[in-house]
Amino acid sequence: MAIRRDSYYIAKIKEGDPGAYAVLVDKYKKMAFNVALQLMGNREDAEEVAQDAFLKAYQAIDTYKGDAKFSTWVYRIIYNTAISRLRKKKLEVSSIDEDYSASINVKSTQSALQELQSEERKKYLAKALQQLSAQDRTLLSLFYLEEHSVEEVCTVTGLSQSNVKVKLHRARKKLYSELDMILQGELKTLL
Repeated sequence: MAIRRDSYYIAKIKEGDPGAYAVLVDKYKKMAFNVALQLMGNREDAEEVAQDAFLKAYQAIDTYKGDAKFSTWVYRIIYNTAISRLRKKKLEVSSIDEDYSASINVKSTQSALQELQSEERKKYLAKALQQLSAQDRTLLSLFYLEEHSVEEVCTVTGLSQSNVKVKLHRARKKLYSELDMILQGELKTLL
């Protein structure tokens, strides 16, 4: 079976073929789960958010205009669904605007990370990411792991371009700080 563009399947869905949506869900289900997991912090809630978001996307497919990529449009629905769920649960989410006045030795942290084995790096990075707020994790994941442009991150999050850049910068600083603390702790246990 030939791989077709998302627009083909969207047209089929709008023509009344609900089976075409299964192809899009299959294509984006891993991405949807990963975004939801970054925001929600646990598998169960992430699965529910992803399912709810796909249902909302299907129900609103007629409103999709094609201005942005379909994946970006779905990201936006997932993001909004997760944020709504977090608000309903009244989960404590750290402020993105916390000021970190402590200086962070980014270069030493980066060089220490480069010396670790690949698996160890992933372990420490995952541990550091879990210490960040849901929004910080999401922004870093969208930009670095999913490799979306700043414009696409703006579309997903609803933030302005300058706001995304500032929040990404702060999230990186927080991540480096967390990595520095984790690596310092590991170094002390080894010595």
